[in-house]
Amino acid sequence: MSNSILLLSILTLTSTFSFVNSMRFELQSGHTKCISEDIKSNAMTVGKYSVVNPNEGYPIPDTHKITIKVSSPHGNSNHYGDHVESGNFAFTAVEGGDYTACFWIPDSRMAPSTVTIEFEWRSGVAAKDWSKVAKKGQIEVMEFELKKLYDTVSSIHDEMFYLREREEEMQDLNKSTNSKMFTFSFLSIAVCLSVAGLQLWHLKTFFERKKLL
Repeated sequence: MSNSILLLSILTLTSTFSFVNSMRFELQSGHTKCISEDIKSNAMTVGKYSVVNPNEGYPIPDTHKITIKVSSPHGNSNHYGDHVESGNFAFTAVEGGDYTACFWIPDSRMAPSTVTIEFEWRSGVAAKDWSKVAKKGQIEVMEFELKKLYDTVSSIHDEMFYLREREEEMQDLNKSTNSKMFTFSFLSIAVCLSVAGLQLWHLKTFFERKKLL
């Protein structure tokens, strides 16, 4: 009993390390709505989206169809849908960083003022379909939970190294910035002293010519 409680507690705690983003939002005609998330390299991510039908029981009008593009941090396209009412995407992140999903509707006279969109984006352990894994392998419940826990712990381990790398990058950036600021401050002081020296020399020369000194 205690092992089950411990396992459940660990799973609950570590579930926060897997990105799950499920939302519903409104998109105005002629405008773009972008959603971004920091995804580490080699992490699997899946998403699905659909336009909420304003008239249930009838087909979605062509004017309510949207365009979507999912891009990597370096601008590479991972998914593109043009004039669609729903769709899904799945890929393994090659680059680490902020991935962006942008939705928009071309501005036209026939376009509606707003369109409601449902969007779900999952990454990491949450992106895996565990029901299919259990059905395919015909494994025992405990073995299934242990496999899921192992993947979760591996995800946490990778996340820790990823955060450590980001921290080292930030430290290097801070050191570089401090070094540049010190150099800039030194040069500023040198320029100010040089200007002050030139002013004193000019005044001294001027007074000597006027025979005031």
